[in-house]
Amino acid sequence: MSDNAVNIKNKKAFFEYEVLDKYVAGMQLLGTEIKSVRDGKAGLAEAYCTFVGDELYVIGLHIGIYKNAGQFNHEEKRDRKLLLERRELDKLHKKVKEKGLTIIPLKIFISKNKWAKLEIALAQGKKTYDKREDLKKKDAKREIERTSKR
Repeated sequence: MSDNAVNIKNKKAFFEYEVLDKYVAGMQLLGTEIKSVRDGKAGLAEAYCTFVGDELYVIGLHIGIYKNAGQFNHEEKRDRKLLLERRELDKLHKKVKEKGLTIIPLKIFISKNKWAKLEIALAQGKKTYDKREDLKKKDAKREIERTSKR
């Protein structure tokens, strides 16, 4: 798999949350972790972001073990520090505290400079009726596409 082809998405994020603002953050990874990400062995299903002190961490991000590492492998679900500018961190921390918003990871990708990046979003949880409306719209769109192909 080429480096540019790595694009691991959190498919449930847009269903569960209303995305308000997006940011791109670097991740502090070990050598075996970046190799696993480049192989596409990562998952965002249970991941979320939280502040520990004044630093932002991603919790529950699954990065599979690298098979050629032997005894020097990493933990699959360790907490990983996110790298953002101080003013962006302060802005996010303020909004999370004040408005009860949350920070969720949307996708992992490899940048042009070969760095692993995590796209995160400031989001607000959707209500059940909002989720039902999204499903109705999705079904209607699918039905329109199906009839237009005939």
